[in-house]
Amino acid sequence: MAGYSVRNLIVIAVLLIAAAWQYFSGQVGQSPSQTKGTTSTLASNTPAKTLAQLRAATNDPNAKFWTTVQGTVIKNLKDDQEGDRHQKFLIQVAQDLSLLISHNIDLAQRVPVREGDNVKVQGEYVWNNRGGVIHWTHHDPKGRQTGGWIELNGKRYN
Repeated sequence: MAGYSVRNLIVIAVLLIAAAWQYFSGQVGQSPSQTKGTTSTLASNTPAKTLAQLRAATNDPNAKFWTTVQGTVIKNLKDDQEGDRHQKFLIQVAQDLSLLISHNIDLAQRVPVREGDNVKVQGEYVWNNRGGVIHWTHHDPKGRQTGGWIELNGKRYN
């Protein structure tokens, strides 16, 4: 290694270690809204058993079950206007897991969520190729099942 001083080699080694640390800690390429408060806070708010069930479901196209999760709103999406109208937004429930929330606003009040808000959601999980969707976040108008809800700042929307 002619031409390289020990000092230069140490600097290169430190830079490589720092880059590896950043890469393996999952921070590269994520915006502050994706990392802010999602690593340990969310994992402790959604039970480990539920997270394990959701992770397994992401690989199962037949997955469909009722669940309750807590997460941070990472993106508000455009309302779905076809058929029954649905408010849509994404929540991060763990560093490696985000879910689409599809909330029927013909049956329930719109939830005034903003990016960064923490929400608790109960509804039916259904597989999709992007991690899954939770719908039925509203009461059952026919009274056949309990129905779901979204909770924001202590207020429940169902």
